[in-house]
Amino acid sequence: MSRIFQLEKYNKEFLLGLLEEMVLMRRFEEKAGQMYGLQKIGGFCHLYIGQEAVATGSIAAVDLTKDYVLTTYRDHGHALSCGMDPGVLMAELYGKVTGCSKGKGGSMHLFDKEKHMYGGHGIVGSHIPLAVGIALKIKYKEEDGVVLCYFGDGAIHQGAFHESLNMAKVWNLPVVFICENNQYGMGTNFERVSSVHDFYIMGDSYGIPGKQVDGMNVLEVYEETLEAAKRARDKGIPSFLEVKTYRYKGHSMSDPGRYRTREELDEYRNQDPITLLRDAMVEHNLITEDEYKAIDQQAKIESNRAVEFAENSEEPDLAALYEDILV
Repeated sequence: MSRIFQLEKYNKEFLLGLLEEMVLMRRFEEKAGQMYGLQKIGGFCHLYIGQEAVATGSIAAVDLTKDYVLTTYRDHGHALSCGMDPGVLMAELYGKVTGCSKGKGGSMHLFDKEKHMYGGHGIVGSHIPLAVGIALKIKYKEEDGVVLCYFGDGAIHQGAFHESLNMAKVWNLPVVFICENNQYGMGTNFERVSSVHDFYIMGDSYGIPGKQVDGMNVLEVYEETLEAAKRARDKGIPSFLEVKTYRYKGHSMSDPGRYRTREELDEYRNQDPITLLRDAMVEHNLITEDEYKAIDQQAKIESNRAVEFAENSEEPDLAALYEDILV
């Protein structure tokens, strides 16, 4: 599948920023997978490898001093895009007290109130109504914000998804619903369980503009999110973007992914979002191979530093079991 990258309209610094962010995500996730294999990280762990263009492109289109991000348990990439520190994230995966949730949230519950990163949610579809609630707050207080709400194709058939789209339209709330359709709900191809294969048309049921987006093209994700966010901000019109992407690893670290063929995996590896942007930038003389290698090396260094920070951080005190709980 060939993709056209019209780089002329972007400055070099912006494109470099997108590339650097995606490479950092990739190396951070590879390091997290490695540390999980060494039993340094426990519990659930869902890697974002292959989907980097979605979080990177969409979050680049908003302003997190006034906008908000809510996502699923596959949240490492979104947290990095929101500007969270890799060391703090790795410490959370390790269950250390220096983690963003003091080691109590782990991989699925990354959170940073100051950066407007509101999770990281473990229950499929549970956060979609929360995103609508934040959008209602924005409208009620007459703020200039927009909410980006991410979920996977597996959440499409949850009642919360349909109820939330309906409420968002009835109240004309500034929210952009983003389905990261990575083709599989756990180990089942989405086409086996859905009577509708083009999810974006579901927006029509609620009078919400829907669009299908190439999730391996970071610039297309950026442009479409920019347009949807502007529509939400200026007119209070919610949108539904179905972003077609692909995860190269299993659903979680315990999933060997044997339900996919080698041919399918190879086909999507040829559409790697990082490689696509890098090659386009090389072709337009915006970066050299050596400069890309330096970016990659820096991402590896940052990921190693994150592990070092996590390794050297303290375990939570036993008394912390009774902190930050309602009763």
